[in-house]
Amino acid sequence: MPSTTDYARASGKEIQSATTYFDVVDYGAAGDGQTDDSEAFNKAWTDVCSANTSQEAATLHVPPGKTFLLKPVAFKGPCKANSIHFQLRGTLIAPLGTSWSGDTLNTWIQFAWIDNLILDGDGKIDGQGSDWWKSCMIKATFGSSISCQQRPGALNFYACNGLRLHGLTHLNSPRTHIAIKGCVGVSISNIHIIAPEDSPNTDGIDIATSSNVVIQDSRIGTGDDCVAINGGSSFINITGVDCGPGHGISIGSLGDGGANDTVEEVHVNSCNFNHTQNGVRIKTFQNRSGFARNIYFEHIGFDNVGNPIIIDQFYKDKGKPPQEVLETGAGIQVSHVTYSDIHGTSASDVAIDLSCSNVVGCSNIVMDNINITSAVPGQDIHAFCKNAQGTAASIHPEVPCLS
Repeated sequence: MPSTTDYARASGKEIQSATTYFDVVDYGAAGDGQTDDSEAFNKAWTDVCSANTSQEAATLHVPPGKTFLLKPVAFKGPCKANSIHFQLRGTLIAPLGTSWSGDTLNTWIQFAWIDNLILDGDGKIDGQGSDWWKSCMIKATFGSSISCQQRPGALNFYACNGLRLHGLTHLNSPRTHIAIKGCVGVSISNIHIIAPEDSPNTDGIDIATSSNVVIQDSRIGTGDDCVAINGGSSFINITGVDCGPGHGISIGSLGDGGANDTVEEVHVNSCNFNHTQNGVRIKTFQNRSGFARNIYFEHIGFDNVGNPIIIDQFYKDKGKPPQEVLETGAGIQVSHVTYSDIHGTSASDVAIDLSCSNVVGCSNIVMDNINITSAVPGQDIHAFCKNAQGTAASIHPEVPCLS
């Protein structure tokens, strides 16, 4: 049965605190990688969430050396303790195949309405998504009963204020690995996210309608965006992230489905991109409303990156005939974007691409101390610029529409 101990672990560091401590093995979890341990985890969660402790945290412990099979589960609050510590030292795995019982088309593991949640340890979370990826590829090629949009994400955090994620390895999600939605005050550090380069839509971290989010000192390599910052998000700080493979760090896409989307105060600093499809990207749909503003990309390194710097206000319209790309008086305004101290190599001949709408355009773009050369020996490199206004100093290649 549950015991009380003075050992706790927060953000990867041992601390001393009288903590109510619940081990999932005490609730019947087998940890053999074959038995469904969902019920044991749910029972343990009920107790840890209802623990009426006056101390700092109540801890749910997942021990090392064991592999726990979980079907879709939802850990929900609000909880009585001031803080909940989900200490993961073993491995969590999702069911194989695409015929999950329960909430099969949304999320594998959900945390909702839990303040001051700490999820940390040296464990692994493996979504075992290869069957889902194959179904998506079959759908795209031949048609199948499963939509690519219906695949579940691995971890979903909803309305979890004061959230801390630290130290874990996240593997092979069917879709997005970590989704942050409706959260304030989030710290993510020293995590590793891994999925094959050709795994569809396996974003590393997706952020939406959240503020004051810090992501630092982490490695992300997937089949889609390493980090995607979506509508309703502000004060996002990304520092010391190594991205690749994947589609880079993206603002957006904004305006999908006709939404009025806003993003502001985003700082991407001291990040490196290795063999990614894109580097730092802003992508918006046409004929929508909203803004992306006060965005800073600083101290960035590129190694053989397809589109190192890109603003795309025609997202999903590229490649269409001109008569199908119609611009109205609406548009998501992109303004006050700074690119500074950026160096590296481009896999394409267009190192800087500012494709802005002639309705709202891109304003107050600042570029300073940029040197991007070709990753292909002897290949010329240039910039493309349409409907952008701003200033540039000490940059290569030159951007013709910036003064």
